[in-house]
Amino acid sequence: MTDVERLLRSALVPVDPPGTLGARLEDTLSELTEAAAGELADWELGAMRDPRNWARPASAAVVGGLAAGALIVVRARRQHRARHARGLTALHRSVDQVAGDVRRRLGR
Repeated sequence: MTDVERLLRSALVPVDPPGTLGARLEDTLSELTEAAAGELADWELGAMRDPRNWARPASAAVVGGLAAGALIVVRARRQHRARHARGLTALHRSVDQVAGDVRRRLGR
């Protein structure tokens, strides 16, 4: 093995993420979902007649949707590991949890 190969092998060793990364990611995604739901809950339908008012609700819907989708995936993976649930079962449980959280935050 040449020196270059040895250097590359030592430089490209996989690094495990910190143990708290998953919890921090889930907290951040939950906060984004909550903020987007709050923005949409405060939205007034009468103000939507003017297209200049569309940016905030549209961006809140996009950010909230993406954060909720990512949160579903993160929770499904966590449940899959914790309970050894099948992929679709864990995904279904995560969708139910996130949907319940969003409904609760929107007051429905």
